Amino acid sequence: MTVSGNLVAISRSDKAEYPADAPFHPQDQFPEYKFSEFSSEKNYIYNAVRQSFYLLGLDKENYGTKNWNPLKEFIHKGDTVLLKPNLVKEFHPRDKNGWEYILTHGSVIRAVADYVFLALEGEGKVILGDAPQTDSSFTTIVKLLKLQEITDYYKSKDLDFSLLDFRKEEWENKNDVIVKRTKLTGDPYGYFAFDLAEKSEFHSHSGVGNYYGADYDSDEVNSHHNGHKNEYLITGAAIKCDVYFNIAKLKTHKKAGVTINLKNLVGVNGDKNWLPHHTEGDPTSGGDQFPEIKISQKAENSSVHLLKKLALGIPFIGPKIMQLARPIGKKIFGDTENIIRSGNWYGNDTVWRMCLDLNKLVLYGHNNGTLKEDTLANRKRYLCLVDGFIAGEGRGPMNPDPFDASLCIFGTNPVAVDAVGATLMGFDINKIPIIPNAFKVKHYKLVGFCKDEILCQSNVPDWSKKIFDIEKESVYSFKPHFGWTGHIEKTGAADVKVNTTVS
Repeated sequence: MTVSGNLVAISRSDKAEYPADAPFHPQDQFPEYKFSEFSSEKNYIYNAVRQSFYLLGLDKENYGTKNWNPLKEFIHKGDTVLLKPNLVKEFHPRDKNGWEYILTHGSVIRAVADYVFLALEGEGKVILGDAPQTDSSFTTIVKLLKLQEITDYYKSKDLDFSLLDFRKEEWENKNDVIVKRTKLTGDPYGYFAFDLAEKSEFHSHSGVGNYYGADYDSDEVNSHHNGHKNEYLITGAAIKCDVYFNIAKLKTHKKAGVTINLKNLVGVNGDKNWLPHHTEGDPTSGGDQFPEIKISQKAENSSVHLLKKLALGIPFIGPKIMQLARPIGKKIFGDTENIIRSGNWYGNDTVWRMCLDLNKLVLYGHNNGTLKEDTLANRKRYLCLVDGFIAGEGRGPMNPDPFDASLCIFGTNPVAVDAVGATLMGFDINKIPIIPNAFKVKHYKLVGFCKDEILCQSNVPDWSKKIFDIEKESVYSFKPHFGWTGHIEKTGAADVKVNTTVS
């Protein structure tokens, strides 16, 4: 059976409860399970991941037997498979356990990896890697998610499993100011610089020269996106792997509306300051930093630019000055967690372009730094599964509130899966720019079907239908980031957390 990219599986578990005991063995003795270890605690996550493969109809004829191998159509013996979770940051500003609804949970990764190894048939390798936010602690992330225990378990079975931090630097951040930068070994598979040039989603965009990236030095991001070239530095593991398996988190996002699979590709970059995040100014000047520029915002911009020059030009002293100025600036101009700035609103016309470009490069990038022929048949083998068990709503992606959605969403096309995820959150996918624009991509296309052809298969009867036939009253009602409130919600979405029946 060949599974079409427009098919999406939705498995809703009985509980939104992550297991505590690493390396997160299943409790149930599934016939296809090849290991001998089991857990004494209920593992709802493993069961839901397994069910999502079944719902998509994978290896249907062998389901329920020891020969069931659901991923064999996509993953072949001897392949290298990259598992790309969302490991963005270990810290939640209001909840010490908030990482559970910021990061892809280790139990989800374990369940996926088991079925990947089943398809590899004892040969090939699995890489678990990401480039977290540069001021994140990879060591802490690994500890919280118990990723080392998972790694050690597979190695004890003589399976080739590696855990990688793709970043070239890790920063120390104090009071929102970078005070220390530590060089890292980075991706052992190297990095590839790609120039999409006129085939970028930034081609002919009005923001040229005014892009803002991840660091103080906006000159760098604008040197890579200057109207002629549109360059990205992609981690070698994402390009050299045979299969890219995205394991995203279901969350709202301040710049993109939602972060699911398409946005998750920010983590395949070797240098995030090659990535435009917003365009300075307001829409009247071709920008999307603010909905409108007021006198206070002009003053803020001037102050920030001056402080950035100090931080870059005067080592140690410049960052200290910025550190002292930050709390004063918050009092005068307001806190980013309460007011719209930096492209954190529904009018951001920059970040979706960057994300779609990244998806093109992972799907079509050659390991010699060139691009494959621009046809759908040349795309890399790609799978995507979403951890929506405890999801994030409100001030995502770094400061969300928890939402117990109990969801596992799986498919073979990130655009279709993101469209389904956003729909189940209670959002109108036509009003979240990254989704409708993904269907409009002209060069290095991401989809070969239309939005209304997306078909869902679910253990919730009300969701087993075409995407636009799913009733508004049957989906959840996630709270958007405040910069998106009132612009993306579906009228009539349910106000309760759980309101459907699992069959």
